[in-house]
Amino acid sequence: MKYYFGSDHAGLELKKALIEHLKQKGLKTEDLGTHSQDSCDYPDYAIAVAEKVAKENALGILVCGTGIGICMSANKVDGIRAATIHNEFTGQMAKEHNNANIICLGGRVVDEQTAKKAVDGWLEAKFGEGRHTGRVKKIMDIEKH
Repeated sequence: MKYYFGSDHAGLELKKALIEHLKQKGLKTEDLGTHSQDSCDYPDYAIAVAEKVAKENALGILVCGTGIGICMSANKVDGIRAATIHNEFTGQMAKEHNNANIICLGGRVVDEQTAKKAVDGWLEAKFGEGRHTGRVKKIMDIEKH
């Protein structure tokens, strides 16, 4: 499994730390940008990651200032279930209840240690299936309208 990363300038430093965190776990990562502190637009990186995740049935991690805008952008791509997470519990629930294939974090609102725990919660969780399967199907059916 490959993990695609993207961020805007506000999420750059946290993204770098999270990429290193996954590499230390022996996981494959690819950074789709940004690679500088120059002001840029988060939708560009959200779409790049979301399209890779949808096409390759992969997973992604996005970071902007709050995690909100980049999440909203990623969710515009068919097949994406992106969730903004803030801690280990929300990371875990994003996977267990919503089978999130992209998680989003805020570089200006979540410190590095909390972000790593949040990502670990998502990585270690398993989709709960059962009653959640029908709910996720309803989410995905919205794309058909």
